[in-house]
Amino acid sequence: MDLASARAALAAASRVAVLTGAGVSAESGIPTFRDAQSGHWARFRPEDLASPAAYERDPELVWDWYAGRYRDVLAAQPNGAHRLLAELERQKGAGFFLATQNVDGLHGRAGSGQGGGQLVELHGNLVSARDEHTGEVVPLPDPDTLVTPPTSPRGHRMRPNVVWFGEYLPEEALNAAQAAFAAAEVALIIGTSGVVYPAAGLAFETLEGGGTVIEINPDATELTPYMSFSLRDVASRGLAALL
Repeated sequence: MDLASARAALAAASRVAVLTGAGVSAESGIPTFRDAQSGHWARFRPEDLASPAAYERDPELVWDWYAGRYRDVLAAQPNGAHRLLAELERQKGAGFFLATQNVDGLHGRAGSGQGGGQLVELHGNLVSARDEHTGEVVPLPDPDTLVTPPTSPRGHRMRPNVVWFGEYLPEEALNAAQAAFAAAEVALIIGTSGVVYPAAGLAFETLEGGGTVIEINPDATELTPYMSFSLRDVASRGLAALL
């Protein structure tokens, strides 16, 4: 498949599923999880900051880390890739499904999930927290007024609303993503390394259903050998070429 064929397939498709990873937000200045561990945080392993055991051992330390990341994502702005995906959703309507591994909330701020399709944040969202007792999800206050660990309206301590190492993805979100990718005529895999499962397995749901899977990534990934077509570019330019 060449670019013209990929563009034609996407234009003709009524059911489109998209998976995005850290590469989409990189153009907004959002570092990946590991890249963000600079300065003081460089001495911590990911498991020291993003696991149930770490949180149980030192919730203040974990919240200090996430409060800093929360401030960073609020300061960032959606980029061209986020906006193009929101526009693609408006074109496809109810046939559009976007699953993201990112926790920065930039897709929603760009308009995804508001154009007739569906947005699912597989790994949660940094701008909210979850009541440890009830599971209720509550938006975090402004970073300047955030007191950590935060307390829910019911008076319970809240944890970051993200999926940690050793935790399962939300079942409802994963089931919705698997169904959407299985039914998709075209799937886009954008800015993700393809090594984190089960999200990386979504591409195969589309392939097994006879659909076309298009990858946009500046580098080859573990999924590349299986793709119908791969665009070697950053997310915004790759999407612009495809659309």
